[in-house]
Amino acid sequence: MTQATARHILVDSEAKCEELKKAIEGGQDFAEVAKQHSSCPSGRNGGDLGSFGPGQMVPEFDKAVFSSDLNTVIGPIQTQFGYHLLEVTSRS
Repeated sequence: MTQATARHILVDSEAKCEELKKAIEGGQDFAEVAKQHSSCPSGRNGGDLGSFGPGQMVPEFDKAVFSSDLNTVIGPIQTQFGYHLLEVTSRS
């Protein structure tokens, strides 16, 4: 079964998500931005979600994880939890 490892940042608005994406693309460290801004408990760990397979995350998130390029910040992705920035760090 396919497995992915990813990290994410969860915020409450699309505008905040876009602002953080620009900061990361401008050179800020993803993990540090996650620690400072993510409302998900994973933020304490730099947004690290560990390893998971298809169907273990909400559908919008799942689709992005298993179809996006590796090591690229994608988003905003809207789910029932808010707006996410996502970086897939590996897939096998």
